[in-house]
Amino acid sequence: MAESVYKVIELIGTSTESWEKAAAAAVKRASESLQDLRIAEISELDMQIKDGKIEAYRAKIKVSFKYKDN
Repeated sequence: MAESVYKVIELIGTSTESWEKAAAAAVKRASESLQDLRIAEISELDMQIKDGKIEAYRAKIKVSFKYKDN
């Protein structure tokens, strides 16, 4: 097996419905511009609150993808 190199980036997805949809939004957007996504790890969950109500769910994720050979 040949050696491989992976890059890890951090993204924040948001959703007005759930943390799961927030994480999925981040992965979906990343897959539109990055190739060969491998792993997504949720590193933090939080919420935006306004006037005592949840305004948005936020999921901070780490996504890895493989560097391509030139």
